[in-house]
Amino acid sequence: MTGLRYVYAVCRPIGAPLQTALKGVAGDPPRLLAHRGLIAVVSHVPEADFAEAPLHRHLEDLDWLTDTARAHQQVIDALTAVTTPLPLRLATVFRDDSGVRVMMEEREADFLRTLDRLEGRVEWGVKVYVEREPAASASAAAETAEKPASGRDYLRRRRMESRAHEDSRQRAERFADRLHADLSAHADGARLHAPQNPALSKASGQNVLNAAYLVPRGRSEEFVELVDRTKGEEPGMRVELTGPWAAYSFVDDAGNASTAQDSPSAPASADLGEGGS
Repeated sequence: MTGLRYVYAVCRPIGAPLQTALKGVAGDPPRLLAHRGLIAVVSHVPEADFAEAPLHRHLEDLDWLTDTARAHQQVIDALTAVTTPLPLRLATVFRDDSGVRVMMEEREADFLRTLDRLEGRVEWGVKVYVEREPAASASAAAETAEKPASGRDYLRRRRMESRAHEDSRQRAERFADRLHADLSAHADGARLHAPQNPALSKASGQNVLNAAYLVPRGRSEEFVELVDRTKGEEPGMRVELTGPWAAYSFVDDAGNASTAQDSPSAPASADLGEGGS
């Protein structure tokens, strides 16, 4: 298959082969491109879809973007099982192998420094949501069903609702702060992300903690148990754990596809945004 080069990740030489049945973006199997002691994991993608103009049009197509992200993540997950990858952003694309090699040379120091920091570590994601407590929901439903007898009753009800909402918010913040401090103490790194927009995430409840933790593989079981013990600890709070992932949240600029855009080898296109959690 001919076409442009799609780059998933950079890593050190891999001691185990990739899965033979593994398919990448556009259905092409990924392969390993070695250069100066590093490995770029690449596959071919059609210019008709991944050259700059068609790629920008595809960015408006949520179904296409979802399929591409899923194929990209599938390769990253396979790599994470056998090595410590430094994942590049979704749709990092170059004209040919030469362009990939130039990018690797230009970013070699950043790649090596980041790979040293990530070596033997994985990323875990933890989210906390505030859910309405059953008792509070039942009370609110009863209050709503009963019409206020007067304007004074209406104002009193509004004050009670406002006070209850504020109490819940403060309790959620204390819980999230304490959990984040505990988990950070058991990790080699931690990143706070912006709370999720429920309209986009489709998750129920208000997201009050959206964090990533860099954890040594050998201590992952201990970390998972620590998170599991907090589930159900605080009424009205839902704790979600995801992972282990490649360490997207801890790549910084080393995996930024903008470096590819600046490459003198003129990549076809790049940078659809972060491919992590």
